[in-house]
Amino acid sequence: MDVDVNGEVGCIDPELLQLNEVSPLALKSNLYVAEKLFDQWLSLPETNLLVKSLINNAKAGVSLNVSGSTNSPKATSGNAIPSMFPAGSAPPLSPRSSSGSPRISKQRAGPSVLASPLRLVNEPAKELIPQFYFLNGRPPPNELKERCLFRCNQFFYGHAEGLQLLEFKPVTKEICKLPSFFSTALFKSIDVYDTGIVTREAFVDYWIHNNMLTKDTATQIFTILKQPELRYLTHEDFKPILRELLATHPGLEFLQSTPEFQERYAETVIYRIFYYMNRAGNGRLTLRELKRGNLIAAMINADEEEDINKVLRYFSYEHFYVIYCKFWELDTDHDFLIDKENLIRYGNHSLTYRIVDRIFSQVPRKFTSKVEGKMGYEDFVYFILSEEDKPSEPSLEYWFKCIDLDGNGVLTKNEMQFFYEEQLHRMECMAQEPVLFEDILCQIVDMVGPKDEGYFTLHDLKGSKLSGNVFNILFNLNKFMAYESRDPFLIRQERENPTLTEWDRFAHREYIRLSMEEDAEDASNGSADVWDESLEAPF
Repeated sequence: MDVDVNGEVGCIDPELLQLNEVSPLALKSNLYVAEKLFDQWLSLPETNLLVKSLINNAKAGVSLNVSGSTNSPKATSGNAIPSMFPAGSAPPLSPRSSSGSPRISKQRAGPSVLASPLRLVNEPAKELIPQFYFLNGRPPPNELKERCLFRCNQFFYGHAEGLQLLEFKPVTKEICKLPSFFSTALFKSIDVYDTGIVTREAFVDYWIHNNMLTKDTATQIFTILKQPELRYLTHEDFKPILRELLATHPGLEFLQSTPEFQERYAETVIYRIFYYMNRAGNGRLTLRELKRGNLIAAMINADEEEDINKVLRYFSYEHFYVIYCKFWELDTDHDFLIDKENLIRYGNHSLTYRIVDRIFSQVPRKFTSKVEGKMGYEDFVYFILSEEDKPSEPSLEYWFKCIDLDGNGVLTKNEMQFFYEEQLHRMECMAQEPVLFEDILCQIVDMVGPKDEGYFTLHDLKGSKLSGNVFNILFNLNKFMAYESRDPFLIRQERENPTLTEWDRFAHREYIRLSMEEDAEDASNGSADVWDESLEAPF
């Protein structure tokens, strides 16, 4: 009988061939021997009779009673697969433990029903992967949810119709764990129909059922402040919380009699937030940017600290006072706009004409002012923060764009020399000993340590703590000379307060100076009034 065998020998299971006289491991290790033994088994007369019998039974519809193993008690002698070895001529098997090898035990498990020599491939059991993405955030655990509901019941007890805005403030602070000046914004986010009331059911639906409870603080604040159809924050989104901060913070009570300065303070805080946080510079603060910055910590600090001037990040009134007064000093005609001639007087004429020209060419940042050749208040805020906080990354990016004349992303020797030439000329006019550019370039290379000494990248500058001094050398003569003199007093101050930024130190010095000038002016006005009264008294 001719039998056509298709398929790879590697698919033959020695266990199902029932060759008890030969170790299955021996067959698997030598596929050629397995193939020859299988061919020999097929050529035996007993095998032909068995195969024909099985075929006839299958055609007649008789169930096949074939054992998958000779160890089965139901195996009959008529259906037994004939052995290829005469009795007593089988080679001895290697000794093995009673428990058997784990590999062999695994291979012998579960032969097929029809004793096919082809191994059946068992599908692996499907592993149940728990849900890891939730459209509205991960639902709160039952314990956390029950605890929040218990607190809600306490605050809404006795207010069946709901809470008004003033009554809602403790909910913002105690349950939501948000700064108290978010009360109005949170209240309006829940009270979408502007009824003036927030019921318990509405709060639970917004805070618990929408899974706000399990979100991090940055995501909660982002969700509360942003417009529903947008995926970013704008300047307008911060105004409601700043209005509430101005109305409730004890450190800002004195401004309530001057609404115009309240508005300027709020604007300045917003500009500072977007200067440091909105790294894309497009006026659209994303959730990613909000999480990467320090605004949330500053908000919490402002809510807990009664002295607003101790909140150095964004909210300090003294910092606003310095920015506004510096702008007012330059804006001689008080039209709330600054031109080139105004800006050149900044810092006692410390800047060069060439760098001022680059600023007004709007290379580092497009002006928000609608007047040609004029800088508005927001533009000035960006300028003064860049000028007085040069080690910060926004400042380095601002000035890098100014010096990069061709906009190719690197600062070359020629570009740096172009700006330093005016510095050199000014030193000569002031009878200062000039420092040649070649010496300056070596000093800059030592300070920055660029990857390639032939040019400087923004990444090189951000990797050095002294990069701010590079720009002072190129276009700010007063700061360049101060750096060369190395004032020991300033060095000691920096070591005593390493957490303070250059902007913090500048704002502190300027506030003291401005307040002393104002006190002196008040004193002179007061003495003049007294003098006038004394002259008029006899008459």
